Amino acid sequence: MNCQDINQAIVEGSASPLPPEAEEHLRTCARCRELAGTLKVPVPADLPSLTVLREIERGLVANLRPVRPIAPKRYIFVSMMAIFAVTAVLGLSRFGAFAIAAMTPLQMGAIFGALAISAELLAYSLVNQMVPGSRYRVPPGRVPLVIMILLMVSVAVLFPFQQERRGGTPVAAFAAVPLWLVLRRGAILSPIMTGAATGLLAGLAGTTALEIHCPNLDASHILVSHLGVAVLGAVAGLVVGWCQRRDKTAAISPVL
Repeated sequence: MNCQDINQAIVEGSASPLPPEAEEHLRTCARCRELAGTLKVPVPADLPSLTVLREIERGLVANLRPVRPIAPKRYIFVSMMAIFAVTAVLGLSRFGAFAIAAMTPLQMGAIFGALAISAELLAYSLVNQMVPGSRYRVPPGRVPLVIMILLMVSVAVLFPFQQERRGGTPVAAFAAVPLWLVLRRGAILSPIMTGAATGLLAGLAGTTALEIHCPNLDASHILVSHLGVAVLGAVAGLVVGWCQRRDKTAAISPVL
């Protein structure tokens, strides 16, 4: 028998023993032997019983609850940016915009541009963290660090190194509430990372309000008092995310 005959015999008789002539050919032909080995992969015969399958089904559907579909990404992004802008403006309505007159056009454009870009990057990262299967252009764990470095460098370059009311923290706390309501509509897979990013975004709303309100343009003051609000928000969000993950782990452990 030649290779073509063997191929036909293997395909037609894969469920039954091959004839002796085919077995003899396989001992001398490596290619046909490889083909026969590929087509003779054993299929497991021990399938789960119907009772076991029903138990598995009951375990899978026991905790299933109806959920609302996640809104399109662009809507979530716009919502987060609106929360950022509205809370910053509300903070200004209480504290005033005294820093505008003290800053040069270059300083004003650069610092507010940096704050706006930072907020957009955080909102974009949070949207992707809310929607499972999203593709990250920048790893979400690096986004808060990159943003803080960008803002610190911007402040150090724009303002000279030489007390206002601490109004940034309440604004950040106020922004955190609607941001949390938006996040609840998504599927958060990494509470710690998402919490830190959300806290930083809320903190940046407070930082933005301070940048417009505070006429003190000393760089060290801005780094500590203004950006400190954003850092505080990130730390608070990280702690909240860690507590949430710990609670989820504790709830799952007894089941396992």
